[in-house]
Amino acid sequence: MRTGKDLILATREFAQDNTAKSWTAIVSTALLMLAATCAILLFANWWFLQLPISLLLGLLMVRMFVIYHDHQHHAILPRSKLAKVIMRAWGIFAMTPSCIWQHSHNHHHNHNSKLRSTHIGSYPVMTTERYKNSSQQERKKYLMMRHPVTILLGYFTVFILGMCIVPMLENIKANKDSLLALIFHALLYAIVTVTLGWQMAFFALFLPFFIASALGSYLFYAQHNFPQVIFREKEGWSYEGAALDSSSYCKMGPFMNYMTGNIGYHHIHHLNAKIPFYRLPEAYAKMPELQTHRTTSLSPQEVLRCLSLKVWDVEQQKLLPLKEALAN
Repeated sequence: MRTGKDLILATREFAQDNTAKSWTAIVSTALLMLAATCAILLFANWWFLQLPISLLLGLLMVRMFVIYHDHQHHAILPRSKLAKVIMRAWGIFAMTPSCIWQHSHNHHHNHNSKLRSTHIGSYPVMTTERYKNSSQQERKKYLMMRHPVTILLGYFTVFILGMCIVPMLENIKANKDSLLALIFHALLYAIVTVTLGWQMAFFALFLPFFIASALGSYLFYAQHNFPQVIFREKEGWSYEGAALDSSSYCKMGPFMNYMTGNIGYHHIHHLNAKIPFYRLPEAYAKMPELQTHRTTSLSPQEVLRCLSLKVWDVEQQKLLPLKEALAN
């Protein structure tokens, strides 16, 4: 069983972009999104038909976001100028400008599971000791950032606020795409509402954005906040360990694997972010070292377990619910 550098080098076999597959994924996903939007328009008088189509559109937006995410890692179409323009436009549309995403997400990959660096590009993690020594205000802020409602409302908390408003206020010159995203978003809602009505704005825009953002926010949370996760201080940290011990494999069926762009194979993605999303299952199947993973799922029971976890207990080496951690 390969470990360390040998394991990472072995994954290079799969870190090869297939231009035809990449463009097929982009075009087919865009066409499905367009078809779903047209269907919502077609069934304007039947909200009970618009609802499931709107849910489907939200899931397709998750898939397109994962494709965008892969492009930002240069895993797909790294030299295509057209892809760069399209993906930048998608980042603005999806309230995740590339200038913000690249900085925060690259930091996340380079510092994943480090206790003192988890607050950038990820959900913050406090040790039990640090939580006990924090002020009441610091505790409230910390728990609010990890609260299930904050994750559910990811459209507002993570994307509109975290990816657009805050960066814009910090440095509008460097983060002008954040302002552009906010302006575009407001105009899009205004145009659709005025020309097609509030119901169309709700089913074609708000609900898909809300669903995609909530699912995306939860997946990003659960990929690094699950019962078997391991966090380390700087001294015991390694890139391989952060990938295999601190990034989960989220078990999903074929439908959800398609809709989430295989993001459930997250431990492999963290081991080598240059592997295109459509090759992650192949790498998993061919490398036994990647099959001894730490698993989560989207079952209601597992979702509740992950959401209940609050602080890292150094002595037990576990992420624990708050009551359990403070009782020890």
